[in-house]
Amino acid sequence: MKRQQQASHRARRKALRTLAALLPLPALWSATAPAAAQSPAPTILLIESYHAGFEWDAGYKAALQARLEPAYRVVSVELDTKRLPPARHAAMADSAWASYLKLKPALVIVGDDAALSLLAARLGATATPVVYLGINNNPRAYFDPAKVRNITGVLERPLVKRNVAQLRKILPAARRVLFLFDTSMTSTVLLSEVFQGRARQTIEGLEVDIKLIADWPLWQAEVLAARSKGYDAIYLGTYQAVREETAFPRTAMAMLRWTSEHAQVPVFGLWDFFVGPDLAVGGLVLDGREQGMAAADIALRILSGAAPSSIYPVTAQRGRFVFSRAQLLRHHIVLPPEIAAQSTLVD
Repeated sequence: MKRQQQASHRARRKALRTLAALLPLPALWSATAPAAAQSPAPTILLIESYHAGFEWDAGYKAALQARLEPAYRVVSVELDTKRLPPARHAAMADSAWASYLKLKPALVIVGDDAALSLLAARLGATATPVVYLGINNNPRAYFDPAKVRNITGVLERPLVKRNVAQLRKILPAARRVLFLFDTSMTSTVLLSEVFQGRARQTIEGLEVDIKLIADWPLWQAEVLAARSKGYDAIYLGTYQAVREETAFPRTAMAMLRWTSEHAQVPVFGLWDFFVGPDLAVGGLVLDGREQGMAAADIALRILSGAAPSSIYPVTAQRGRFVFSRAQLLRHHIVLPPEIAAQSTLVD
């Protein structure tokens, strides 16, 4: 009887071992799968110089999210420097810094010059990798690359001279061109970096005047007087910071529509969202999506192990021809075949 009981115990233990051998993988999966599903994706903090409703920001932000999510969680804060007066900018930067301290992100992306100028010193003193985009100034104006090793990114260079060269083909009779800008940081940097600080110069045989305007009535006066002053075309730079006394003239897009409607000469633009049937004629434009894609590529390289200091800043400036069919017809413009073949018509 004792031998029979021992044999029975041995058989039972063998059966349990066999059953246990079949269970470990499913049991382990069921225990660990919920924990893995609940594990949050690493955070990337996006600090925008402007605001989410601004078309430039919307373009690069969409590109960043398309490339980085869902593997990473992109959290954005807005400094809103185009709409808020300069006296408020430092406080907005402090708020963004508080978000950085709270989130402890794996990487920071900084959009445009205002945010980089306000936060480069603090971010450069951390070990967190930083990728900038939309920078018009020389980054050395904001930090010393020899000392700050955790920051790199994407430069933005509006295609001013290339646009003027193409204008000679689009409007062969043109002799004078007016560039209108607001007085934001972007505009002052472009005047310094692209135009070498000279408000009047000759580019590609055309006489070019560059005017930075803060006041909406003065902007209106320049638009209305363009033809009488001998200008053959107007190029719009940034305009979102133009104010009427202490307020904005309706909305930035309404301002662009007014400019297009009342200008007696063709209005061209440097960015894609300027172009439309009731907006600018078009031009060789940049868009935020290209900046966002380039910045996302750099971010992914860093998150995969590359040191920021090993990645040299890149310039995303291929540009593309975009025109409005309605505006071309309005101004009796026929695109030359070599430009028409490369162009996208938005209406």
